[in-house]
Amino acid sequence: MPTLKEVEFYLTGLWLLFRQDPKGLAYLDFSDRGALRSFWAAFFALPTTLLTFLWWRGLYLKSMPEGADVGPLFFFRLGLVEIANWIVPLVLVGLVCWMVGIGARFLSIVVIANWLTLPIAYAYTVVLLIMMLTPGLTGLAVLLSYVLAFALIMALFRILRMVLGDHVLTIATVTMVLLVPGMILSEALERFLDVYPG
Repeated sequence: MPTLKEVEFYLTGLWLLFRQDPKGLAYLDFSDRGALRSFWAAFFALPTTLLTFLWWRGLYLKSMPEGADVGPLFFFRLGLVEIANWIVPLVLVGLVCWMVGIGARFLSIVVIANWLTLPIAYAYTVVLLIMMLTPGLTGLAVLLSYVLAFALIMALFRILRMVLGDHVLTIATVTMVLLVPGMILSEALERFLDVYPG
């Protein structure tokens, strides 16, 4: 498991790449081992995931009859949705890389996508806390979530540009495949597994 110092090192690399500084490439491990280790980002993001699950549970119970409750199975199903949201986009990106002939860049994309989820997850947690603690500021939280979504798209685009070069169409495609399928899959799985509020 990477140490906190190593995680800080990786995030520094992402920040440098976001600023279009090629020195950031030296901070990230794009080897097979580095790609596998980047999945530890899910562990470091665990506090944000658990908070999201608790918030989602609250939304779900509001749509249920009074006195209803949910058990461990509910959280297990949410966990399945979370895993699918993490893995499926990467599989699809792998297919895209193979089809357009940039398979050698796949591990780099995996490393970038995985470690980038960490700061984004904690940023979204701030939005979630606003919604949970100050319901009167829901409008502000929604606005912030849109701002964060735009920031994520911009960050992915700028960082991927440092790895994939100035191939705008390829960068746009990879960015879209990393983000859009997860949004669609998330709601579909939540409804299928009966963990969707309403």
